[in-house]
Amino acid sequence: MNKTIVMAVDLGASSGRAMQGTVSDNTIELAEIRRWSNDPVTVNGTLYWDFLRLVYELKQSLLSMKDQPLQSLSVDTWGVDFGLLETDGSLSGNPVHYRDKRTAGMIAKAFTYIDRDKFYEITGNQFMELNTAFQLLSIIESDAEKTVKSLHTKKALLMPDLFNYVLTGRQASEYSIASTTQLLDAKKRNWSRPVMEKLGIPPGLFPDIIPSGTVVGNVTADICRELTLPVAPTVIAGCGHDTQCAIAAVPAREPDFLFLSCGTWSLIGTELAEPIITEKSESYNITNEGGYANRTSFLKNIIGLWLIQESRRQWEKEGLHYTFDELDQLADKAQPFRSFIDPDEPDFSSPGDIPERIRAYCRKTQQQIPQTTGEIVRCINESLAMKYRYAAQQIADCTGKHYEKLYLIGGGAKDPMLCQFTANALGKTVVAGPKEATVYGNILIQLITAGQIDGIAAARKRTAGLSEIKNYIPKEIDAWEKSYCRFEKLLNRPAENFPGV
Repeated sequence: MNKTIVMAVDLGASSGRAMQGTVSDNTIELAEIRRWSNDPVTVNGTLYWDFLRLVYELKQSLLSMKDQPLQSLSVDTWGVDFGLLETDGSLSGNPVHYRDKRTAGMIAKAFTYIDRDKFYEITGNQFMELNTAFQLLSIIESDAEKTVKSLHTKKALLMPDLFNYVLTGRQASEYSIASTTQLLDAKKRNWSRPVMEKLGIPPGLFPDIIPSGTVVGNVTADICRELTLPVAPTVIAGCGHDTQCAIAAVPAREPDFLFLSCGTWSLIGTELAEPIITEKSESYNITNEGGYANRTSFLKNIIGLWLIQESRRQWEKEGLHYTFDELDQLADKAQPFRSFIDPDEPDFSSPGDIPERIRAYCRKTQQQIPQTTGEIVRCINESLAMKYRYAAQQIADCTGKHYEKLYLIGGGAKDPMLCQFTANALGKTVVAGPKEATVYGNILIQLITAGQIDGIAAARKRTAGLSEIKNYIPKEIDAWEKSYCRFEKLLNRPAENFPGV
């Protein structure tokens, strides 16, 4: 029996891992090679990624595979962040974290240079201060003349492209990750010179765009000598954006489907042949991102499991140690529908005491204030499920399509409470899994690139047959419907009714 061995390197905002995929016949077996924490570092008030540590972990993962016939590897990461290279190819400094506060006010500043409607018409991206466009604008605004002159001599590489460069020495911009920047022309699928010029960004700052699933090259001879690798594996720029890897693994057989990629961020949407860029999609602030095979992911970004993850970190600081299962058990005992939050309220986006911020939000919006750990967790999970419904209705309103079910992929598929709440809130069956959708998608794209799978439809048939896929049927629909009306009023509240929120 012939076997193919590939490696998926999946770097998330809180952790990274390298996974081995062993492919034989119609099966893919996953095995963890290495896992590590991805810990940002604050220096002089700026929040950075520890890029050199991540390179070390990537090399150690390769070292662990030296006795295996590794055919290829592909790196996927979170979106928007980047590193700057000097003319000699050296890194000018650690990449700055998207949660750094340098982008505060940059959306409003951008609209003084480029008309908002025109900006959206070209890029089709959801306006979020963390986007690459606003990160670069913040750099330029800090010292415009000096910085712009400096940027003309540099190259910017988005995070997965930066890792590919370290591995192979080649500079390139992969399509899916480029589409997260708000600098890409969504229809032409290339860098938008008009947007860059309006914002003062040098048009040649980024390398040319390559399609998802492009062979970048082989691991360099220097790295092979350093790690004593017998053969230089092929490096594939699959989908550099982790969300697009996950979407490639959605176990859908129908052409039109609704997905929810649920991790630190929740991304809910559908897949289209072409972007939707209309007044309605702009008013809903829906984004168009590039996916595999030049497909468009028409989706909404929502703060996701970050709220639970950061709350858990706060409780640990207070000496309270919970597993995620224990948190769900506590939430299950709490009274339902006591209070809601808008997960995307700016106060919830930065690290810190999320439970206390939730209490403050509920106090300001004149709701019952959650006190216990279980009440906080239940408030988060119910609010997320309600926000998923809110966004799903906007997606359907723009596409004019009806979706019978929701495919929930990623880490959230491991949480039965969140899956069931989502089914209840939407009134739709939730198909949960695969939990390792990003890794499966990463591997499947490598196999398509190598000619071992015949396209994305055949790849999705692989995940549709996984035994872990579980269906959640809606329950307590009347109670959820009644409570959703309260939630919707909260989102659409007049600002003067709740001062300070």
